[in-house]
Amino acid sequence: MGTENTESHSEYGADQIQILEGLEAVRKRPGMYIGSTSARGLHHLVYEIVDNAVDEALAGYCDTIDVTINQDNSITVIDNGRGIPVGINHKAGIPAVEVVFTILHAGGKFGGGGYKVSGGLHGVGAYVVNALSDWLEVEICQEGKVYRQRYEKGKTIYTLKVVGECDPEKTGTKVTFKPDATIFQETTVYEFDILKQRLREMAFLTRGLRIVLRDVREENPQEKVFHYEGGIKEFVTYLNKSKSPLYENVMYFEGSKNNVYVEVAMQHNDSYTESVYSFVNNINTPEGGTHLVGFRNAITKTFNDYARNNKLLRDNEANLTGEDIREGLTAIVSVKIEDPQFEGQTKQKLGSSSARPVMDHLVYTKLTLFLEQNPLAAKAIINKAVLAKKARAAARSAREMARRKTALSGLSLPGKLADCSGRNPKDCELFIVEGDSAGGSAKMARCRENQAVLPLRGKILNVEKTTLDKVCANAEIKAMISAFGTGIMDGFSLEGLRYHKIILMTDADVDGAHITTLLLTFLFRFMPRLIEAGHVYLAQPPLFRVEKGKKLWYAYSDSELSQILEDIGRDGNYKIQRYKGLGEMDAKQLWETTMDPSRRTLLRVGAADSHNTFGQDSSESETSRIFRILMGDDVEPRKNYILEHAQYTTMLDV
Repeated sequence: MGTENTESHSEYGADQIQILEGLEAVRKRPGMYIGSTSARGLHHLVYEIVDNAVDEALAGYCDTIDVTINQDNSITVIDNGRGIPVGINHKAGIPAVEVVFTILHAGGKFGGGGYKVSGGLHGVGAYVVNALSDWLEVEICQEGKVYRQRYEKGKTIYTLKVVGECDPEKTGTKVTFKPDATIFQETTVYEFDILKQRLREMAFLTRGLRIVLRDVREENPQEKVFHYEGGIKEFVTYLNKSKSPLYENVMYFEGSKNNVYVEVAMQHNDSYTESVYSFVNNINTPEGGTHLVGFRNAITKTFNDYARNNKLLRDNEANLTGEDIREGLTAIVSVKIEDPQFEGQTKQKLGSSSARPVMDHLVYTKLTLFLEQNPLAAKAIINKAVLAKKARAAARSAREMARRKTALSGLSLPGKLADCSGRNPKDCELFIVEGDSAGGSAKMARCRENQAVLPLRGKILNVEKTTLDKVCANAEIKAMISAFGTGIMDGFSLEGLRYHKIILMTDADVDGAHITTLLLTFLFRFMPRLIEAGHVYLAQPPLFRVEKGKKLWYAYSDSELSQILEDIGRDGNYKIQRYKGLGEMDAKQLWETTMDPSRRTLLRVGAADSHNTFGQDSSESETSRIFRILMGDDVEPRKNYILEHAQYTTMLDV
């Protein structure tokens, strides 16, 4: 019986164990090497080639990198570095350039003396780009000759050959590739703005490097040049440009010890959020690591020592926490180190122990000197930290009070919440609506089994302009926090989420748009993981109701209304109703147009730059900047933004 059972199944023996090597492995499992085959992975190919050019700049041999999006959505990257070696690699028996593009884990960054410091350490970048491209061509200028080689789907088409002559002094590498559409099935179209964000960052991090990005596609030709002699100092200024700095000059410290080069730029502003970004050899480390630990320890100790020595803290007062001191801090923390050790494959956290003491000592020494020489700036920072300390204490007290009241009363949900009967969060959705009128219609229209409704009273607090304790004390915000079940900030957990769809359903007018923006500001600042995980949606109520005879149509835009009128005939035998608010709809209409899962349209909210800022899924920079401009206290940046984007306005209350 056992023999019969074995024979009835597919054989599983030694020969069924497959070995995927080189090209085959990369093409079969591309996500292992570039993260995904979505738009994010597509743009990652460019970063891999540019990273190689930046390594030449870090080594002191390159000062200009040109990146071009060509007409056919291929990419050309040109640098004026030394050029990939064209001589024969004796171990492989083929030119070194061919080794780089056709052999996995091959490169000049494994201790052979080619590079002291580099971002790429695994020898996969150029090879992976080649393997995932429909075709790739490399040209190299060296010793007065131009060399060229072509590959298709990772395989060499012809041996390296001389195709021309050049100035004997000219050196560099030109790589042109076109992504393979069979791999990148979602899209093979490059976005200028995505590349712009990453290349700007690279230029900031490599002082003096000039990076040119061109888009020569006919529909929208454009060019941007990134060149920052101030390096990361200018980076901090750029990140702070929509904020109000507490002091004029950006602090900048640099130094090296034990082959670890440390660079720090920092400046406090009047916001309540911390924006500290760490890098190792120009690679963003969103999870930090030893260099970030050293930085945070140093600034906490330095500011507390200064505050004690200068009587800015009373003897009976507790020390300021690192969190207090870093409120409103924008900082770039960068180290360049030989053979860095990362925790995990993704290089998100530095593990090298040598970075911490060097960072700690440098920042403590130079920051102490800065504070002594700039007492007004020091006092402004410490006063802000003291206020932050008080606000956190008040917020903590408010949260504890809320917990105690909940425990005593036995009520865990806000009274105005009309909850659903379903208990599986995956099936449940929460509609947040403005006012009791819309709330009443929504409560009558909903499916009670899986649709909950939470009406809010008017416009919620603008969290961008207020302190943490006031946020925690706001009744409408407390109602949302209770309803969601996730907590906020450091106490946030998706495990407690009671609804997998949180749907903002506001009026289709300017006031409704403002309320939506206030809600999104709160969610982005205090519950960003809700957005990152794709749980936040915008409902799309109709703008018009068209009635002719016994037939009804709903239009969600002016163009859709025009099309309906064309279809039914502009004979005047029809009625048009313009919905100014959800309260104007009866329950049946609201269900049919906006709440019925089979007919409604929902827009999922995401951070626009979630896949391009700092090279990882860090949406803080650009998205945070936009929120700061539009919702912050500073009028001038908002005015400039409005003037710049006024041409795109589609809805005005006139």
